[in-house]
Amino acid sequence: MKKIIVLSLLSLTLASCVSKKEYAALEARHKETQDLLNTATVKLNTCLEERASAMARATALEDQIADLRSSNKSLIQSNKDLTMLTAKGAENVEKTLESLREKDLRITRLQDAVTKKDSVMLALVTSLKKEVGLNDPDIEVNVEKGVVFISIADKLLFKSGSYTVTERAQEILAKVAKVIKSKPNFEAMVEAHTDNVPYQKGLLLDNWDLSVKRATSVVRVLEDLEVNPQKLIASGRSYHVPLVANDTAENRSKNRRTRIVVLPKIDEFYEMIETEMRKLSSSGN
Repeated sequence: MKKIIVLSLLSLTLASCVSKKEYAALEARHKETQDLLNTATVKLNTCLEERASAMARATALEDQIADLRSSNKSLIQSNKDLTMLTAKGAENVEKTLESLREKDLRITRLQDAVTKKDSVMLALVTSLKKEVGLNDPDIEVNVEKGVVFISIADKLLFKSGSYTVTERAQEILAKVAKVIKSKPNFEAMVEAHTDNVPYQKGLLLDNWDLSVKRATSVVRVLEDLEVNPQKLIASGRSYHVPLVANDTAENRSKNRRTRIVVLPKIDEFYEMIETEMRKLSSSGN
């Protein structure tokens, strides 16, 4: 009750001190100030929210920048590695190409050596055909598996069951000897063949003995004709490499033959190839 009385007295006192007009103006100013304060508070809150959002975006951007820097570093390293790999790969490709070029040149050299040998063999065939003659059906000059051979029917060289060379054979072998002596880098292998009729004469045991004896008989004739014996080889094949079946007298006659195989010395042929290889190596250095 005392409080109510005090407040009433205070109101009366103020009312008595301030006019209504001034009071209304003060209230209006107070309201305007309050409105400004409220507006500023709203703007402040908005700014605070925008600041928080900007800070969040800034943090996100910093994280992205860190990721981009890390990725960029990885890309730079990868690029360096790729550059090194590319350079190494190019170097390896160049080495491979160089190796292929060397191999190609090596193959060319070998082909040249083989071609040279084939040319010599062809010249040898031509020379033998010219010397021995082409009109005799019992004498054949040809190339077989890279070597030259002269096949002579036994009826020109030996009598039946004999390993003594006939006088007709002496004439033929003299022509063969002339060609062999003109080719110092070649050897001559005399290869005798029989038919399959068992040999049962004299001291010889069988067709093996007969074929070998016929081969050595021809070799001795060539040696007497001044062919270097170091270039001669005697070989007997018995009846085991027939041309045709031994089922008729005519076929057995074909199988009874002596071949003189004229071939380059294998060691000299390989030496020729090695010489070409040495030339290649020296030119490569």
